[in-house]
Amino acid sequence: MTDLLQPKAIGQDRVRRDGLDKVSGKARYANEAPIGNPAYCHLVQAEIARGAVTTIDVTGAEAMPGVLAVLTHGNGERLSSTEDKELAVLQTGDIGFRGQIIGVVTAESPEAARQAADLVRVEYSQQPHDVSLSADRGDLYKPDKVNPSFDTDTSTGDVDAAMDSAEATVTATYTTAMYHNNPMEPHATTALWSDGDLIVWDSTQGVHAVRSTLAKVFGLHKEQVRVVCPYVGGGFGSKGMPHAHVVAAAMAARALPGRPVKLALTRQQMFSLVGYRTPTIQRVRLAADRAGRLSAIALDVVEQTSRIKEFAEQTAVATRMMYAAPNRATSHRLAALDVPVPSWMRAPGECPGMFGPEVALDELAEQLGIDPVELRIRNEPERDPETGNPFSSRNLVACLRDGAERFGWAGRDPRPGARRDGEWLVGTGVASSVYPTYRMPQSEATIRFENGRYVAEIGAADLGTGTWTTLPQIAADALGVPLDQVDVRIGDTDYPIASVAGGSSGTSTWGSAIVEAANAFRDKYGSDPEDGEEAQGQVPEYQAKKRYALYAFGAQFAEVRVHADTGEIRVPRLLGVFAAGRIVNPRTARSQFIGGMTMGMSMALYENSVLDPRTGHVVNHDFAEYHIATCADAANVEAYWVDEHDPYVNPMGSKGIGEIGIVGTAAAIANAAHHATGVRVRDLPVTLDKLLS
Repeated sequence: MTDLLQPKAIGQDRVRRDGLDKVSGKARYANEAPIGNPAYCHLVQAEIARGAVTTIDVTGAEAMPGVLAVLTHGNGERLSSTEDKELAVLQTGDIGFRGQIIGVVTAESPEAARQAADLVRVEYSQQPHDVSLSADRGDLYKPDKVNPSFDTDTSTGDVDAAMDSAEATVTATYTTAMYHNNPMEPHATTALWSDGDLIVWDSTQGVHAVRSTLAKVFGLHKEQVRVVCPYVGGGFGSKGMPHAHVVAAAMAARALPGRPVKLALTRQQMFSLVGYRTPTIQRVRLAADRAGRLSAIALDVVEQTSRIKEFAEQTAVATRMMYAAPNRATSHRLAALDVPVPSWMRAPGECPGMFGPEVALDELAEQLGIDPVELRIRNEPERDPETGNPFSSRNLVACLRDGAERFGWAGRDPRPGARRDGEWLVGTGVASSVYPTYRMPQSEATIRFENGRYVAEIGAADLGTGTWTTLPQIAADALGVPLDQVDVRIGDTDYPIASVAGGSSGTSTWGSAIVEAANAFRDKYGSDPEDGEEAQGQVPEYQAKKRYALYAFGAQFAEVRVHADTGEIRVPRLLGVFAAGRIVNPRTARSQFIGGMTMGMSMALYENSVLDPRTGHVVNHDFAEYHIATCADAANVEAYWVDEHDPYVNPMGSKGIGEIGIVGTAAAIANAAHHATGVRVRDLPVTLDKLLS
């Protein structure tokens, strides 16, 4: 058990400390690094999906006025480590996917670099490529682990026997599309070499992760690399690990020692180079008695990875612990294709993996004539079904009941297509949310007293999630001082090591380090420190994870309207209730929940990366054709939370909130669309053509 901080600053509704700088333009992002006389580079990308470069003619590019250097695999420097094939930029002429970097042009202006890149002439030796995912492929394989280190398959009891003897069963296949992260700030890197050392301004979710990666790739000591990133314009997982363009920018800068080089990816380039969420094919099996109590639940997932580097999304992992059933099984199978490398996208695993099972539960509820909220409550486990450990706290039932009351669920006519408002068919749906409560190791913080103020330093990141604001609140309570006496410094490897902002672990991890540093500071200097005095602290070992199942939970409710004649779909209302420990800042928390729910709506109705099998190319690779939900679509999104006391998770009692909002939203909308129309859509996105059929 952890001694919880006594909240004074924690729990206060505080305005973002970085807000004014962002809206006034004072906040500097990676492509706005405060350095003079930069050069600019643009990438040359492969136009085939598999094969090799046979000739590459750069004479036209080099002859253009303002061009400073053109790098290819013929003259690019040899990297010290090519273990990570995604980062082995310009090391060979081999091509593993369309859009792979095959050249880098550096010039005096971004316009000159881009025009010169268009003048590079490339000839290829093309090989047949394969980019088509299906569940009946003969070459599907079982990965050793799924992200990051979960067992690939699990099995308890006998699912087949339970299915054969059950009074009610559901067996269905559900699919989620390929999705691409599209933060408003494109990925950008500014690199500068000076006296053999490298400084990088990078749009990243983890400056220390970029530092360690670049040091390895270029054969440097970590002390020779500095990474700076005080502000990030969104990341959603795509900026959680360095991608090939960061290495390309550093290589371009190495060719111009002493001069900074800037590389900002275009929106189109981001669809090839910075990861995406794999499409999934989910076969769900449920078995239950007439009272709705599950006797079996199984989820078998097929997804894709890149032939050059494996990434296996943990899509089925949430099914292992979500509901009580004596017979359970999960599996993951991969198809290695000639495609870019998939990667993290907001709530990897849980987000796509809760879609199939939560829609299947809705189908089971309809078959049995049981209310979908009640069906979930009846299958609430007393302990974690997978590990047998008690939950540190589990308030899913409270979320379902509170959400149902707020949403007006009582009196709902369960019959599909029974409710109409003029020309609109009206339906409502529900689904559950879950996300693990992580706390990462290897994060440290320093507390220092400077000029009458307390300063907390940690190399953390703020992706717009509120880190600039919440960490001072945590530090103030840990030090026992007023909030207005505390500052933080983040986003620089000059500050102590911090974990990546991912897995909804940032506040829990960095806050724990700050509490440890604050405790050390108070023990050493008391309440009347001298100027310049400081103390350090690091995240303690997470003992609770060995004894407890640590999760946040939530319930999503959706109203969907479908035009009876045209099939037009609208979501006039989303409501979510969450159990996520102690809320550090209600204002930034509500923003995170609402943002996640809006992304879930986007997943349900709009997002779909369309891959042309003839070319291996995502053809709708811009905001004009890759549709996402906007503020006009999210007319009424409400987020609430239940009071939850969990002394086991960390000294703040907080749980991660950045990702749980997206989990379950798409299923709730799909269930509501079925309730409105009677048409069951099992393949995302839910579009009018599917409903009209």
